[in-house]
Amino acid sequence: MKREQWSKNFSEWFNDIVGTADIMETRYPVKGLYVWLPYGLKLRNSALSILMGLLERSGHQEVLFPLLIPETLFKKEADHIRGFEGQVYWVTHGGHDKLDVRLALRPTSETSIYPMFSLWIRAHTDLPLKVFQVVNIFRYETKMTKPLIRLREVTTFKEAHTAHATADEAEAQVQEAVKMYKEFFDELGIPYTISKRPPWDTFAGADYSVAFDTLAPDGKTLQIGTVHNLGQNFAKVYNLKYENKVGGHEHVYQTCYGISERAIAAIMMAHGDDSGLCLPPKVAPIQIVIVPIPYKESDVSIDEIVKSVKNELEAACVKVHLDDRDIRPGSKYYYWERRGVPLRVEIGPEDVKKKQVMIVRRDTGKKQAVPMKGLAKTVEKALDEIEKDLRERAWKSFRESIKDAGSIEEAKGLLEKHGGIVRMLWCGVATCGEKMGDDLGGSVLGEEFEDAKPVLGKCPVCSKNAKTSVLVAKTY
Repeated sequence: MKREQWSKNFSEWFNDIVGTADIMETRYPVKGLYVWLPYGLKLRNSALSILMGLLERSGHQEVLFPLLIPETLFKKEADHIRGFEGQVYWVTHGGHDKLDVRLALRPTSETSIYPMFSLWIRAHTDLPLKVFQVVNIFRYETKMTKPLIRLREVTTFKEAHTAHATADEAEAQVQEAVKMYKEFFDELGIPYTISKRPPWDTFAGADYSVAFDTLAPDGKTLQIGTVHNLGQNFAKVYNLKYENKVGGHEHVYQTCYGISERAIAAIMMAHGDDSGLCLPPKVAPIQIVIVPIPYKESDVSIDEIVKSVKNELEAACVKVHLDDRDIRPGSKYYYWERRGVPLRVEIGPEDVKKKQVMIVRRDTGKKQAVPMKGLAKTVEKALDEIEKDLRERAWKSFRESIKDAGSIEEAKGLLEKHGGIVRMLWCGVATCGEKMGDDLGGSVLGEEFEDAKPVLGKCPVCSKNAKTSVLVAKTY
């Protein structure tokens, strides 16, 4: 299917599809807050169930913490509060009474969870401790808000928090989290880079941060997941100690990692086209829509056949919907294409006579007559092919958007003409890295976290020998 408008006018496409595909209602009367609509919420829950399954299989247990954090707890970690102080919503009154201690609407949960960790962790036998929750967080986002991408209430914040006996175990947990996120995004067919963020873009209170970024059709990157090695920074502030095997007491080492509803935006970005959404079958709220095509002149009744086809597909655990509304078939086609349903099954009187149905792929528009006999297996195979083809198409486009540049001028030309991601050499000095981002009108994402190659050359800012390479892009 065509992707011209999708790429040239992406912002307009995205804002339109959020509403017309029933993902979110954007007219809520508070800036940066949005309402999940039923179809969008099903898409969100399908993706979330994959992530929660990965967490539970790797030993994480789900918890649920309060929304309000006392200012006394929130301000204990100095770097952390400096990182968030301009984004916090404060509750100052309960009814008519002014509160003695202000309460923060959580911008993230380290400062509410770790005081509880200090009560739960006593001995080395309590470690590792691995929990996660899916909650809403609030950040006073001062930039232009955008549904799913830049919000003041993030309604789908999956955050995991872990505690370990040693630094090596915490480092191993970072690697496990990265592997888990790779599997999650691979399941969704979302392409990504993984980078170790530079010091000036590290999570407040962390030793270092790793981030996943994908690419929007307009050439800007979108951060879709983060993993942080917290070292002992929070443990020392909140007195998270355990008794070791010889009776001594030591601070734990910690990690945390999060994903938000930006993952849903990334699905839309990676696979959409001019006709609307194009959803991977794994997360599509409806995998197959059946569209009956009756003819008044025909003496063949299709009603019973249509119902039997629906029942057969449901029995095979396919998410199927029968669209029997009294409107023209063409209007139904448009409606379900807009919502990205992977496969359409059309059944008319001639199909009934020939004991066949017509199946139409959403991603390619390819139409094919297939026998009714064994239909469940036929559509399952088609859905698998769609999943595979969507993933391959997204990765191909993504890889073509990463280019190498040897100078600021060359990098600037690439970003202005093509957008995407530019790989550049860097001496490792923060002032050079920050200047590189400023000169390019973008941001240094960081060093590639995996498969980093030896570098040979000069930093394009200071002309000193490069120590590493970094990825640079314009970002959301």
